Amino acid sequence: MAHTNSVSDASYEFIGGYPSSATTDQARDDAYLARALVAYRFWYPTVSIEGIFNGNREIGFDDNKVMGIAATTPRQVGFTLNSDTPYGAAALDLSEGPMVVELPAGPYIGLVDDHNHRWITDLGIPGPDHGAGGKYAILPPDYSAPAPIDHHVSQSNSYKVLLAVRALPIGGDLDAAIAALSRVKIYRLGTDKLADVVDTSTRSMDSSCLRWEDNLEFWRVLHGILEEEPVVEEFRPMHGLLTTLGIGKRTSFAPGEHEAALLASAARQGRDQMLVTAFAGTRADQVAWNDRHWEWVGLVPDNADFETPAGIDLEARDRWFVQAIVASPAMFRRVEGSGSLYWLAARDNSGTYLDGGRDYTLTVPLPVPAKLFWSVTIYDAQTRSQVQTSQNKGALRSLFELSSEQNSTDEITLHFGPNKPMNSADTWLETVPGRGWFAYVRIYGPETAAFDGSWRPGDFTPAQ
Repeated sequence: MAHTNSVSDASYEFIGGYPSSATTDQARDDAYLARALVAYRFWYPTVSIEGIFNGNREIGFDDNKVMGIAATTPRQVGFTLNSDTPYGAAALDLSEGPMVVELPAGPYIGLVDDHNHRWITDLGIPGPDHGAGGKYAILPPDYSAPAPIDHHVSQSNSYKVLLAVRALPIGGDLDAAIAALSRVKIYRLGTDKLADVVDTSTRSMDSSCLRWEDNLEFWRVLHGILEEEPVVEEFRPMHGLLTTLGIGKRTSFAPGEHEAALLASAARQGRDQMLVTAFAGTRADQVAWNDRHWEWVGLVPDNADFETPAGIDLEARDRWFVQAIVASPAMFRRVEGSGSLYWLAARDNSGTYLDGGRDYTLTVPLPVPAKLFWSVTIYDAQTRSQVQTSQNKGALRSLFELSSEQNSTDEITLHFGPNKPMNSADTWLETVPGRGWFAYVRIYGPETAAFDGSWRPGDFTPAQ
């Protein structure tokens, strides 16, 4: 249906001040759907992080018992995962007591998020150990015993939490980074039973909520999470909203046929609305450079919960979680030399969405103002995961493919599209005809030029 710029006005019939039977039925459905849409968008991060837990469990990794580590490629499906550094991820269950994560000294970057995708603590370089190593105790919500000494202590609002840790491949040494992840220790406080660390680099796995996000299963998964987790005090209004949909603690998830259809519709519409927010947003603060089509990915600097003086920026929260996973202040920090900067491009130089059936070039001025390293990664617009092609590659990275360019003071031209360019295979990423895609540029340890506008990448330009 063509957009007409008109606003629909539901016509409800009232007789003598009372709603007619037809109006009553329609208004009830409209209100139910409206509540479900609000609930869907608010609880999406909770269901999304369950997708990460589920990805580990599907390949046989029980909570607390295994941390999977991987040098990721497109075979690992997850929202905007990147191949800049290898990852480690584990689902931790605090229901039987605190868990400890022990990091050696070294170039680690990590975090712990709760079951609602809310930040608990950073680890490693952005954490309180600042790369010197240390023991991190994660306490369950109801823990009242004395906190362990000689630990960095944090308390979760949920029993299930996500540990995500990365090891920086210094000098492009990927094997050393994988080995560094294998030295991370995970165990229950007061025990010496270590979780196994298993390399999944060559295994296909899906750590997303794609299979649930647009259908009734979204609500079934959410209901299961709410059953096992305590009520979050700040979320009480949203817990209350769910009860009007028949979802909540100490209830069974058993919608009637009509309600099930409305909930499924809300999941489809809610997901689509969030994708519009992510890829067709119109906020002024998302624009990175006025003369380019690059946008900021994170819109609330230095805050992992999207809190502003006015309250929680729900639109920025929607935009982040429909295309990405995990959150910490370090990920959104806009401070010279600290953290990382992310920019997104979904359109070419004419403002047209990037098309997997077309060839493009991207000019990147050198040197890139990154104290550590930088990369360009491309993602499928539908799965928000690295583009899957026979090339099995979704990133061009300063530590690897582009390492020979780091001392240049000119520029580099990168290539994207279904056709391999002559004499430029090392700077080319393959795309898939019939599927849209978008790109992230990431800078780690950003320097002054990344902030003052004196450095900026070009737009994607259709190849001649």
